[in-house]
Amino acid sequence: MYVDFISLLEKSIRHNWNRNALSDYGGVSHRYSDVARKVAKLHILFKHAGIKPGDRIAIYGRNSAQWSMAFIASISYGAVAVPVLHEFRGKQVHNIINHCGARLLFCGEQVWPQVDVNEIPGVAGVISIADYALLSSRSDSLKEARENLNAYYGKEYPRDFGPADLKYHPQPDGEALALINYTSGTTGYSKGVELPYRSLWSNSLTAQELAPETFQPGNCIVAILPSAHMDGLMFELVAGFLVGMHTYYLTRVPSPRIIFQAFGEVKPHIAICVPLVMEKILQQGVVPKLKRPALRAALYIPVARERVMGRIKEQLIAAFGGRIHQVVMGGAAFNPKLEKLLHETGFPYTIGYGTTETGPLVTFEHASTFILGTCGRVAPRMELRIDSANPHLEVGEVLVRGTNLMLGYYNNPEATAAVIDKQGWYHTGDLGLLSPENHLIIKGRIKNMLLTPNGQNVYPEEVESVFGALPLVSECLMVQREDKFVMLVYPDYIVAEHQGLTRLAIENLMERHRRNVNDHLNRYEQLSAVELREEEFEKTPKKSIKRYKYTGLGFMFQKDSRLRL
Repeated sequence: MYVDFISLLEKSIRHNWNRNALSDYGGVSHRYSDVARKVAKLHILFKHAGIKPGDRIAIYGRNSAQWSMAFIASISYGAVAVPVLHEFRGKQVHNIINHCGARLLFCGEQVWPQVDVNEIPGVAGVISIADYALLSSRSDSLKEARENLNAYYGKEYPRDFGPADLKYHPQPDGEALALINYTSGTTGYSKGVELPYRSLWSNSLTAQELAPETFQPGNCIVAILPSAHMDGLMFELVAGFLVGMHTYYLTRVPSPRIIFQAFGEVKPHIAICVPLVMEKILQQGVVPKLKRPALRAALYIPVARERVMGRIKEQLIAAFGGRIHQVVMGGAAFNPKLEKLLHETGFPYTIGYGTTETGPLVTFEHASTFILGTCGRVAPRMELRIDSANPHLEVGEVLVRGTNLMLGYYNNPEATAAVIDKQGWYHTGDLGLLSPENHLIIKGRIKNMLLTPNGQNVYPEEVESVFGALPLVSECLMVQREDKFVMLVYPDYIVAEHQGLTRLAIENLMERHRRNVNDHLNRYEQLSAVELREEEFEKTPKKSIKRYKYTGLGFMFQKDSRLRL
């Protein structure tokens, strides 16, 4: 039964008043009491700016403690939070802000140049995430409130602000809208996923239920994923905050070097990442050692092999800081050979499955009972079925419903009806089977989303539609090579010949196409190269390109096929 999410938020702040809550790695730390005071000031600012419960407040910027406090302030005020990926560029940001009807915008200094306030006429003001200064305002009352905020705060709380002063907007109705999370698209018209308070409550509770030793007061996590993605928001902030955990934000691009430097210093109890991070660790630090003649010979001796694998496990745990309970992965296909190697070491990893539309969790299994090749059992308060006659033997679409599920796509009933049927089942677009123990096994994708190492979703068909319309492009296919995107192109050689173009001239033209297309893409979608093909792509009877033939490593799926990170 749903428990008021906001009451749980209040309870955690009171109970963990003197614990550290949010820190910028290498910077300032904020206790739960500090968060409460910052939130109280922001509530005063909202009130004087005329913001009402139910109004939209957008948050656009890189991960930071200040970003998280802006989010907590928004939902605890009764407003609807609208996290916006900091990688989004101006036009898409403007479209999202206008589509959701945001009244206020919190903006990071790195992305502020992307915002044209003339393109977001409904926004009363833009507030800096870094220090909550006013960057722009159409409201005299907002300006006046910001200039006199400390005075208003002192008048509201003449004594030192304490736990008894928490006055958040209750949300006893779990169906009430908590936030709108816009899917990562390239057209500028992403769908806004409406997530109610019951989804936030249920996802948080699932984390506590399935990993109780991790979600404990005082435990630490290093936030790698974007806070504007549901995975990062729910499991690196919300779920931990509700139990008194301490979240560290890297505040800059999370390169492997920075990530593991932070792991070594913070010593987190849990880490959430995409498989590519783990694959790089294994490929660079483990696989080369196993190729050494002495170790290679030892691997054929059972006792020696066990000892080697145990040593690898110790080194991996040390790399993650030494007290890691489990590493949760998902969001893309894990190289089967590397996953088998990791599994044999006994390292505590697990792979989950979910979608933005489920806020995000659908399936999960604790690392101690995780089964190789699967992505866990259905989460509490959720249902899952495979749309096939025999879900244990016959592949079918993965359908889910339950407490975590979205209300729908904001102001888009057609898109909502296309994915949620009359029985309430959400059609994920994933293909899967159930193991004999009812663990989900993902077998492919109906859709073809790609995923960046930082967890950003990229829709190749949209990039292909732009590139394919350019001169001399007969067919094209966007593929992922490790952490880079490459456009495979079959040029119109007949037209090129008629125009007297040489091979070099065709290559130069395609390079110009690549640069021109990149000018209109988000940074994380950029094409790094174009590769010319001599033959047409192999196609199905319906004349669709057989994508899996060209995706590398033999994977038949590239979208976030497990937990959407």
